[in-house]
Amino acid sequence: MPRSTQHSSRRRVVITGAGVVTSIGHTVDTFWAGLLEGRSGIGPITAFDPHDLPTRIAAEVRDFDPSPYMSRRESRRMDRFGQFAMAAAVQAMEQSKLEMAEGTGHRLGVLIGSGYGANIAGIAAVERMRERGPKGINANYAIGGAPDNPSSEVAMRFGAEGPTGAIITACATGTTCVGEAVQMIQAGRADAMIAGGADDPITRLDVAAMANLRALSRRNDEPGCASRPFDRDRDGFVFGSGSGIVVVEEAGHALRRGAPILGEVVGYGATTDAYHSTAPHPEGLGAQRALRMALDDAGLDATQVDYVNAHGTSTVLNDATEVAALWAVLGEHAKRIPVSSQKSMIGHLIAGAGTVELIATLRTIATGIVPPTLNCDNPEDPELNFVPHTPQRHEVRTALSNSFGFGGHNAVLAVTRWEQ
Repeated sequence: MPRSTQHSSRRRVVITGAGVVTSIGHTVDTFWAGLLEGRSGIGPITAFDPHDLPTRIAAEVRDFDPSPYMSRRESRRMDRFGQFAMAAAVQAMEQSKLEMAEGTGHRLGVLIGSGYGANIAGIAAVERMRERGPKGINANYAIGGAPDNPSSEVAMRFGAEGPTGAIITACATGTTCVGEAVQMIQAGRADAMIAGGADDPITRLDVAAMANLRALSRRNDEPGCASRPFDRDRDGFVFGSGSGIVVVEEAGHALRRGAPILGEVVGYGATTDAYHSTAPHPEGLGAQRALRMALDDAGLDATQVDYVNAHGTSTVLNDATEVAALWAVLGEHAKRIPVSSQKSMIGHLIAGAGTVELIATLRTIATGIVPPTLNCDNPEDPELNFVPHTPQRHEVRTALSNSFGFGGHNAVLAVTRWEQ
């Protein structure tokens, strides 16, 4: 893609590795295969007894084995969301083959966020304290109970001595962490960053709270049909668990070591609605600004967008305002391109959602296959192509990946096929 004069001198940032843990696959390849098969990972909750809750379904990560990715000692000091993050980070680094030379660890950083953090460990710790008193609390909780624990664990594993931490922007967390990591590299603060998000919000406490907010689907008898992004008959989102992690790297640094380049991050936009704690702005003004910021940052106009990986939660308000924002920013071009949501299959991974969806977007760019939106039988807007039910072939060179969270957090990434 020709680069504008405005952007020609800026450090270019590419993605050289990716890793995922989801309900339909614990690696990128199995996850991608599940998307193309249209396989739903949503089913009855098994992590606890949900019989008295209004929502009893979720997209759980089942049969996950942390041992290929970490020692037993490491896994015991992490909450499950941290284990997911470490597994995805190891996958991403193995694909990237990134090894920092001696004395250059300060040029590698880590940004991994979580919306719910160590909720499983926290709930268990409270129960143990109630039963056994203070001495019943495992000392590991002092470390593994922190939301930035995955960043520190991953930094220790790979010798990342640069900027590390956990940025939390609710459902936009994964996208925010990647976008901020890209900007750190552009600013020269690092040459490479391990970035993304992870969550496992499927606890009795969190499901009950979100169900009482009436944000969750109550289609308990047909879990595979519960997540219905952009379908008029949607009744709420479905919790999912998992993680998505990518390695972002300065392009020259990646080229010099012969790294695989999965795509280039060319634009990033982040805004806040400052409107309501759970509802998006009714006109999607914050989402619109984030979309325009990402396009402006990339030096792109709307007609150069070939695909939108939508936030598409399956809630009444989000889907309607996202559609309105796409029309406002893309205009008539919106109806010429596919718009799809993987949450129809893997549920909403909260902090993990944005990066997992970014990874799916990279695979779409590489293969020319757009994953479908399941259950979109009665579309919110018949003029838009929500890729209902089955994958579609579509040449994708440039794509947008959207994340819009509670609290009004909005983040959008623009990614393109790599071209020198």
